[in-house]
Amino acid sequence: MKEESIEGAKTPNPTDNAEEKSEQPQSEVDKLEEDKLEEESVEELEEEQSEAEKLAIELSQAKDKYLRLYSEFENFRRRTAKERLEMIGSASAELMTDLLPILDDFERARGAAENIESNVELEGMNLIYQKLSKLLKSKGLEPMEKLEGKSFDAEVHEAISQIPAPKKKLKNRIIHVVEKGYYLNLKVIRYAKVVIGT
Repeated sequence: MKEESIEGAKTPNPTDNAEEKSEQPQSEVDKLEEDKLEEESVEELEEEQSEAEKLAIELSQAKDKYLRLYSEFENFRRRTAKERLEMIGSASAELMTDLLPILDDFERARGAAENIESNVELEGMNLIYQKLSKLLKSKGLEPMEKLEGKSFDAEVHEAISQIPAPKKKLKNRIIHVVEKGYYLNLKVIRYAKVVIGT
């Protein structure tokens, strides 16, 4: 009976044991491979994210550079337009300044011509003067009008002398205009030369 019991008892098969052992390492290998694949995919994702971040940074830098260049160009365009207008204005101011003594002479000639008996000469001179005045006015030249009796303003007047005021209300006021002052586009191009009462 002992033999039967021995025979009935299963004797361990060495191949069965080897299969169990081989299954265990195989599952560990699979896990290792899966872990390795996961690590690789995580690394790839991180690389892709880092590349995407790099591209985003490069894009933002390019946008910033573009905006700066655009702003710089706009400032350059405005500055050159302003400089061009100033150059035209200064050339115009020079021409007007050169024409002012001629205009003064014309006004003096008109004043002297009023004593002439011939109306034809006076009328011709007045027509020419009105044309010239109209042209200069259209270019922005404005005379300083009606200064006598006004307060002296050093911003637009130049005092060439002081005399005792004939009336008390003319004290520190303009008594006489020696040379007319002019504005060009609301900017003084020649100060009015005046006599002030003290």
